[in-house]
Amino acid sequence: MDQLQQEVDPAEVGLDPAALDRLDRFYARRVNDGLLPGYLVSVSRHGRVAHLTSYGLRDREAGLPVTADTVWRLYSMTKPVASVAALMLHEEGLLDLDDPVSRHLPSFADLRVYESGTGDDLRTRPADGPLLVRHLLTHTAGMTIGAYRTHPVDALYRAAGVEIQAPEGADLAEACELYASLPLQFEPGTQWNYSVATNVVGRLIEVVTGRPLDAFLAERVFAPLGMTDTGFHVSGEQADRLAVLYQENPETPEGQEGEEGQEEQGSGITPLPGPPVHERPRLLSCSSGLVGTAGDYHRFMEFLRRRGELDGVRLLSPDTVDTMATNQLPADLHVFGSRPIHGQPDNAGLGFGLGVSVVVDADRTPSPESEGSYGWSGAGGTTFWVDPRNDLTVQFMTQVRPAATLSFHELKSLVHEALEG
Repeated sequence: MDQLQQEVDPAEVGLDPAALDRLDRFYARRVNDGLLPGYLVSVSRHGRVAHLTSYGLRDREAGLPVTADTVWRLYSMTKPVASVAALMLHEEGLLDLDDPVSRHLPSFADLRVYESGTGDDLRTRPADGPLLVRHLLTHTAGMTIGAYRTHPVDALYRAAGVEIQAPEGADLAEACELYASLPLQFEPGTQWNYSVATNVVGRLIEVVTGRPLDAFLAERVFAPLGMTDTGFHVSGEQADRLAVLYQENPETPEGQEGEEGQEEQGSGITPLPGPPVHERPRLLSCSSGLVGTAGDYHRFMEFLRRRGELDGVRLLSPDTVDTMATNQLPADLHVFGSRPIHGQPDNAGLGFGLGVSVVVDADRTPSPESEGSYGWSGAGGTTFWVDPRNDLTVQFMTQVRPAATLSFHELKSLVHEALEG
């Protein structure tokens, strides 16, 4: 497909160029101050790219710049893609949202739920009801991630080797068998907790289609949408465009000086070995495994904005996309447990649809947002959202962990300031 490029002057689609310039200057300062290696941001309105900026380096050590075709580790921005694939199978009658997961994965038939205690004194009880497919897509499954360290079940995940998603060397089937052997934190459907649940969605896709996950996504999602640079690993040619992943460097003394007596640019971040993506991974993670370009994700966002269709190719019905982008949680579940939704610590004003966060009360969100906007972020510093009310799509790409340093409140505020009508 053609490379991502600006298609229209911002003012022609009701965006203020001065506000967009402030956005660029804000993030350029973060690069110049050594807080980010580089970034790419795109803002599109009415289906046309009205603002596209890349700045800084995708590889500081080699001096390689961020470009429109830079390949990024998408991390949790994989989840909305997997959710779309699952919803396609739902429309085809292969996977109902109210199917018990055990109908397709028998190891999930006799789940147990945490009751009390810790460590050797931890007690569980049989689950009252089945784990459903919709619980996986809404993160109300009762599953977790060992890295949280906020609940006794987290410790069981870590002891089983599930710090983030699975023990080293496991494939998707083996990982899901392990997940099923661990107790749930709570009864499915009663609370919200961000977890490895989307990996189980990926395994369901494999089981009901009889195909490897990467082959199914390549044929049924990426090829139809023209996402030619997206997958679970990079080719030889793509490897040269892959952005290096960085981490904050807590060991760098404040005010460290470089050779010229000036504070060393970029000293606050250092390279971090990311998930192996130079060959097909054994675990095809629907939670965090995809890599891709901003151009490809722009096409995915446009597919969502157009409610399931792009360039004459329809993968989902408008009603299904509307359901995906509508809050699926009861009002009393708008306060969540272990992880902020979309970078908002108190999750104020947010609900959750099928694989994406949804703004349900714009008056309560910490940054200006439109009611009904939806999207998600990735642990490597990526984010996107679709704003149906303003016919807007936005994405931001960088590669630095922890991504908690990027709240994206400034990004949302600056984009909101650019809206003129």
